[in-house]
Amino acid sequence: MFTVHVHVHVKPESIETFSQSTVHNAINSNLEPGVVRFDVFQEMEDPTRFVLVEIYLTEEDAGKHKETEHYKIWRDTVSEMMAEPRQGIKYKNIFPEDESWR
Repeated sequence: MFTVHVHVHVKPESIETFSQSTVHNAINSNLEPGVVRFDVFQEMEDPTRFVLVEIYLTEEDAGKHKETEHYKIWRDTVSEMMAEPRQGIKYKNIFPEDESWR
């Protein structure tokens, strides 16, 4: 599996609109065939900070996600809402690779 944590810092006045747009994107992302899981988290102590946790079957599936219409709409809609550029950090899965440990 291939995972990306996208850290986003949003302008305070954009929190609600960003949240709505991001949830819409996440719902549609979770319907993509290569997406294992797509979660959205908001920091409790600083509600202007979000983390999108995107888990794909393969790195190629992450690339396909960026070609979807719902992603492009989200990207263009929220770009001006960000207090600073978003940061994506890529991870590879080391445990569990499969269910054989059970």
